[in-house]
Amino acid sequence: MEIYADLRARIRSRKRTWLVTGAAGFIGSNLVAELLELGQNVVGLDNFSTGKRENVISGMRLIEGDIRSLDACREAVKGVDLVLHQAALGSVPRSIDRPLTTHDNNVNGFLNMLVATRDAGIPRLVFASSSAVFGDDPVLPKVEERIGRAASPYGLSKHINELYAQVFNTCYGMEWVGLRYFNVFGPRQDPDGPYASVIPAWIGALLRGQTASINGDGSCARDFCHVDNVVQMNLRAAMTEDRGAVNQAYNVAHGEMTSLNELFEVIRSVLGKRMPHLKNVRAMHREPRRGDMLLSKADIGKARSLLGYEPSVLLMDGLENTMDWYIENLSQPEMRKVANV
Repeated sequence: MEIYADLRARIRSRKRTWLVTGAAGFIGSNLVAELLELGQNVVGLDNFSTGKRENVISGMRLIEGDIRSLDACREAVKGVDLVLHQAALGSVPRSIDRPLTTHDNNVNGFLNMLVATRDAGIPRLVFASSSAVFGDDPVLPKVEERIGRAASPYGLSKHINELYAQVFNTCYGMEWVGLRYFNVFGPRQDPDGPYASVIPAWIGALLRGQTASINGDGSCARDFCHVDNVVQMNLRAAMTEDRGAVNQAYNVAHGEMTSLNELFEVIRSVLGKRMPHLKNVRAMHREPRRGDMLLSKADIGKARSLLGYEPSVLLMDGLENTMDWYIENLSQPEMRKVANV
């Protein structure tokens, strides 16, 4: 099985043109940065509904457009060799608040990308699915072949994506790989807003001298996965030459579970080494979020055996890397205010 360093060298050895949808988003911008580092041509598509202009990486060709427009999708795939589809409206709670908008982006937009990719003669679509596909199935760890009933519009939309991709393979011979991301974190993730993920929300709050909030009693546990591992899986899925490894979904995670209470203690401890005034800060507990599952842990054996995946960044190193980025990138007035507390 190809080690990751060899895969990166193989990509670097030949210039290809890659489309990254959602290129100004958290995961998309990290993909763009890695592809440019590997000497690739990159086209980015984003409508900036959730993506940030400060996440636009210099060196790519940016198309400002919406996946809900078939014309925009057709324009984006022109001259492209490989497609990494990341654009979506994320967040389980947001999907409960806005089911129509979630469906329009995640299902109609996805179908547009399938059609545009097929019509451009691009042989494979790699796309972001989600651990939310597992729904209400209680069995741990999560294995790809076993899913429960959908527990949110978001989870349902991602399951529909996988079903549509399989139909396109059956009807048109187009290959696909769906990547079921678990709780991804890392640089460029938005710490603000009602739908912010827990790690950036906590780091942002603590660095600004604000209160960090734990949803529920803190016993909820998740499989937190650094974004570098997500980048690795996208590249492996796009470049695999094993026909037995395509036309299916994969878990993308660490394969470990950390409770919210444990996670907060780790974040506080690591930040406290840099900023001693944070060593004894406390979190505030509040009501659980709607749609959140109690426990989530991935089995990553399938990704290991068929694609050669091995997490390259584990939780502690990933948190250190992420905190470095937020310390450097939060606004200086905010940081000065906190430093003087």
